[in-house]
Amino acid sequence: MHMRTGGPAMAAPEESLRRRKAGNAGAEPGSPPGTGRDPVGCSARLRAGTFWLTRIVLLRALAFIYCIRLVSENRKRTPWEFSVACGGLIKIRGDRCWRDLTCMDFHYETQPVPNPVAYFLHRSPWWVHRFETLSNHFLELVVPFFIFLGRQMCALHGALQILFQVVLIISGNLSFLNWLTMVPSVACFDDATLGFLFPSGPGALKDRVLKLQEETARGARPTLRYGCMVRRAVHVALGVLVAWLSVPVVINLLSPTQVMNTSFNPLRIVNTYGAFGSITKERTEVILQGTASPNASLPDAVWEDYEFKCKPGDPGRRPCLISPYHHRLDWLMWFAAFQTYEHNEWIIHLAGKLLANDATALSLLALNPFKDRAPPRWVRGEHYRYKFSRPGGQHAAAGKWWVRKKIGAYFPPLSLRDLKDYFRSREWPYPEPD
Repeated sequence: MHMRTGGPAMAAPEESLRRRKAGNAGAEPGSPPGTGRDPVGCSARLRAGTFWLTRIVLLRALAFIYCIRLVSENRKRTPWEFSVACGGLIKIRGDRCWRDLTCMDFHYETQPVPNPVAYFLHRSPWWVHRFETLSNHFLELVVPFFIFLGRQMCALHGALQILFQVVLIISGNLSFLNWLTMVPSVACFDDATLGFLFPSGPGALKDRVLKLQEETARGARPTLRYGCMVRRAVHVALGVLVAWLSVPVVINLLSPTQVMNTSFNPLRIVNTYGAFGSITKERTEVILQGTASPNASLPDAVWEDYEFKCKPGDPGRRPCLISPYHHRLDWLMWFAAFQTYEHNEWIIHLAGKLLANDATALSLLALNPFKDRAPPRWVRGEHYRYKFSRPGGQHAAAGKWWVRKKIGAYFPPLSLRDLKDYFRSREWPYPEPD
């Protein structure tokens, strides 16, 4: 039986209830009730406009993302927080390539940690990249307003945003960012929309929600208990607090000098966030190398590369696929590559750890060329420019996913003795060789 959406609340027909009872009449005492799923079309028994099942889906989604966050490295250093991003505005106001629709010509190759799909998407025809950029603007600047246009348009908004995030997940390793962004979109679907996800039958979750809807339709109101009243008061207070803290965020959002990725209060409950406001047009990488040679200046010194778990290094290594997991160090190396080591002193700290064969630091890497050997005497950083090889081309035929060209030195060869004063001036523990 289909119910009209948006109409007056209605209880389930008695005939339907009799059929449900008759279906279980032959069951033996103590046997579990049937929990089969509804046939097609029966999910409309749940009234549109309520969100009991929506809460369950939201909680399950949050639990999944939270578990992923727990197993991500450096989890103690990054606060767990939600940000509602309006990235479309920072894109339109930021890099010119978003306005001339050329950003996607570069994105797949220069994103933090490309995956194998990005390798092929990068070679899409120019008109595909223009369509991708236009679609991004539509989804980030127009679709969010669908929330205010009624139930069906709100559900369409949720479906489009989730589809958008799925495409981003397929095309790149953006950690748990896209998975987390999907969670608020679940709130766009009411019980009638999500009913097909849950089992039916007497005592099942959908049946209990149906009874709650019937009680609401009859005007029955549960007696407010003290704990419920306190909880409602806390919710209202939290809502007022968030609204108050959102004032400078909204002002910033409407400002032509919009600032992104910042907080406006010490509580950091409401923040601004925007990804890829600017797109790098070429990919550079810092390659860390070590040598056992006593003299780093000798032309015959053999330098061996350290390999990270996911970021590009060896041109012949296939791009990784790790979403929703997050290799934080690999991302930091991406940022360091288009800055200098003076802006990223932590990379010198990492070099000191490698000079000592520090087990904790090496656990963040995929390959230690000095495993089961004495630590390197020198470590240096080399700067390279990386490009995807052309599918079917000469380099791809040789098994190379990347083509790289040396730009120059990122930081000079360093020994532990060279770093002693550097570590002391910053009050860092001096690494001792294992």
